[in-house]
Amino acid sequence: MELSGAEAASTRFLGLTQRSVSEDLGCRRGEFSRKHYGSVELLISSDADGAIQRAGRFRVENGSSGENTDYTPGTWHRTDVHLENPEYHTRWYFKYFLGKVHQNYIGTDAEKNPFFLSVVLSDQNNQRVPQYHAILWRKTGTQKICLPYSPTKTLSVKSILSAMSLDKFEKSPREIFHPEIQKDLLVLEEQEGSVNFKFGILYAKDGQLTDDEMFSNEMGSESFQRFLHLLGDTVTLKGWTGYRGGLDTKNDTTGIFSIYTVFQGHEIMFHVSTMLPYSRENKQQVERKRHIGNDIVTIVFQEGEESSPAFKPSMIRSHFTHIFALVRYNKQNDSYRLKIFSEESVPLFGPPLPSPPVFTNHQEFRDFLLVKLINGEKATLETPTFSQKRQRTLDMLIRSLYQDLMPDLHKVNNMLNRRSFSDVLPESPKSTRKKEEARQAEFVRLGQALKLKTTVKGDATANLATTSFCKKEPWESQSFCSNFPHEVVCADSWGQSLLVSTDAGILLIDDGQPSVQVFDKTLQVKQMHVLETLDLLIARTDKGKDSRLLVFRLSAVQKDIETKQIIRSKYDCRENKLERTKGCHLYAINTHHGSELRIVVAIRNKLLLVTKKYNPCNSLTSSSLLSSSESPVEEFQYIREICLSDPPVVMTLVDGPTGDSDNMICVAYRHQFDLVNESTGESYRLHHVETNKVNFVAAIDVYEDGEAGLLLCYNYVCQYRKVHPFNGGSPLIQPSAYDFHFSWNQVPYAVVCAFPYILAFTTDSIEIRLVVNGNLVHTAVVPELQLVASKSDIYFKATAAVSGSSDSSSKEMSSRSSPQTPTAYEMPESPLSSLE
Repeated sequence: MELSGAEAASTRFLGLTQRSVSEDLGCRRGEFSRKHYGSVELLISSDADGAIQRAGRFRVENGSSGENTDYTPGTWHRTDVHLENPEYHTRWYFKYFLGKVHQNYIGTDAEKNPFFLSVVLSDQNNQRVPQYHAILWRKTGTQKICLPYSPTKTLSVKSILSAMSLDKFEKSPREIFHPEIQKDLLVLEEQEGSVNFKFGILYAKDGQLTDDEMFSNEMGSESFQRFLHLLGDTVTLKGWTGYRGGLDTKNDTTGIFSIYTVFQGHEIMFHVSTMLPYSRENKQQVERKRHIGNDIVTIVFQEGEESSPAFKPSMIRSHFTHIFALVRYNKQNDSYRLKIFSEESVPLFGPPLPSPPVFTNHQEFRDFLLVKLINGEKATLETPTFSQKRQRTLDMLIRSLYQDLMPDLHKVNNMLNRRSFSDVLPESPKSTRKKEEARQAEFVRLGQALKLKTTVKGDATANLATTSFCKKEPWESQSFCSNFPHEVVCADSWGQSLLVSTDAGILLIDDGQPSVQVFDKTLQVKQMHVLETLDLLIARTDKGKDSRLLVFRLSAVQKDIETKQIIRSKYDCRENKLERTKGCHLYAINTHHGSELRIVVAIRNKLLLVTKKYNPCNSLTSSSLLSSSESPVEEFQYIREICLSDPPVVMTLVDGPTGDSDNMICVAYRHQFDLVNESTGESYRLHHVETNKVNFVAAIDVYEDGEAGLLLCYNYVCQYRKVHPFNGGSPLIQPSAYDFHFSWNQVPYAVVCAFPYILAFTTDSIEIRLVVNGNLVHTAVVPELQLVASKSDIYFKATAAVSGSSDSSSKEMSSRSSPQTPTAYEMPESPLSSLE
């Protein structure tokens, strides 16, 4: 989505298109189901003599529903295939810090655990958006955040650590000036995992039931050879200079040839059973098992018909392999069938298999398989087996480094150490300018040499950016509206148009058409919803004591636009005010209003519950004929008032499973998210925020298999909590295996769910992650970003270039505007409306 320099100062709206304009993005019952990612089963197999083999619990993904399930898996599309947590984003120190002037600090927290902090000021992807990138190195792992740069507001080390929820110290951080610290920090980062991968490939003939039989196959079939040729290139190991994946490249002790490829910036070396050394005397083929048995991920290529005995992970004696990909080739229709086995401790990872899991396009199969395997290995590194080992290693390295550095730090010039809590700036104090310039030059020289050495030896690729396989991503944007000069307050989509509240009043914008004034500037709307199926426009006006909730018939508004009779003012809307709503500062509606629309209005610490019964006469097509009044106020009824302890900052309505007395309201205030029973007004603690300062962003309802779940967003954090049905009048709020949390890389001001994605909007970027596990799939740089509306489309406004994250496959986005001209864009496809 890169733009040319001539377009870099324009203002734009962008959006995503959904199948139905009557429902909110992604928040639909039954849309979200973890069953698409398989179910955990106890797998038992027997050997050739009938003896029971070792049993194991694996999550089995076969792309189709089992006999005892009643769900229908979703349809697979090419756009669902993404690398999760791409390495160009996780290896921050290598990409953003190494070889550049940056600052590193050392300290100990309140529990006397040492930590390191690295801070760099960099230009985000050369988009003229300077940002601070910060990495906190602790024994529990690394924490990464981006902070906005302001030339007038300097940033301190203390404020950076506070943003990372580290406020108390046993010893205050001190700056490390020695250039050699870069070597040590690079070693710490390497504990996250390699950017390159080694995968095993095991060839199994029809009827083989033990690993000894499979590893003893000297040669593969013609279909197996074609499969290897599809995966990568055959390379000669002797003298090989690329990533070797533990194979011998000097003396041919691990075979003469192997299969190698580069995929989306990652080098992959395959350990192929038929290419590794074979021994006629050793039936167990220890040399082959030594490599493939120590791979986290193994592909098993099994010959034979579907009716023949199928492979099971219990056939392989390995405590290290966590993921098996079973591949079968069908000669009749020239297709591949895929089945995935994941050890039960491995977190969910995508993409979900298609239904049925059969691929007739061989190139698409290769792309899908490699993405699945890379995502699977990354997910496996988060299992207790690997994470605990990584924590122990990281703790040992950090403590050892701390002990080595602290004596030297006491000898360093005290004046330099005063910078430890001063402003984090790339410049140095004037009094030490020459000495500091020499130190910085040596610092950069050593960093660049380390970067080159790391790349050459294969520990990191030269290109850490992702390169997709010529597919159209669902977040690619297109122009929607040009020449829009007004400040936007809020908006909502109306069919193919956009209803926008601005400083000049409320305007209706259509693609390529002049904007139409609907209400004049006396009506200042701060929040709105367009509900086409109910023929309703809901709007909250003004601020403070004069705030009100207004309701309009869309058909009446449409009639005014078509006849051009009047442009309504604040004074023409007196009959549209809902009673009891004076002074409201926030409202929320239920997104699943098939039978009843519910509105909760917040007035200080009071909640008003208002409902409107669904009436077919109020549909857009018949309201003008059957409704005598232009105002729908009389159709709303006040239900009850609920008192809270504090005014809510965020509100979301959650539908209960029966819809009678188990509907809930999620509210955020003080340091907590609570669930409120709509019928009784009782509150239940859902989540307590353990930080000094809380910036609540959103609580988004996501229904999984018909049951409610909530994405709770605050500060850098997003928590997923399953909300269980009411039991005896109270919700079952307890830890669930489905709960997870993740941290955004920047603090969002708005979060939108567009299944299967969740999008975070910051001041200059859109961070796109997966709902199912919170894994990052894309970051788009959008300087001076403002989210405008999110329902059937996602519209946002910006005044600079829109770009993918250094993506070499990005295409230039067409623009009808000239430089400095406000422009609007719309994304052509939503994650809900997948591309074929």
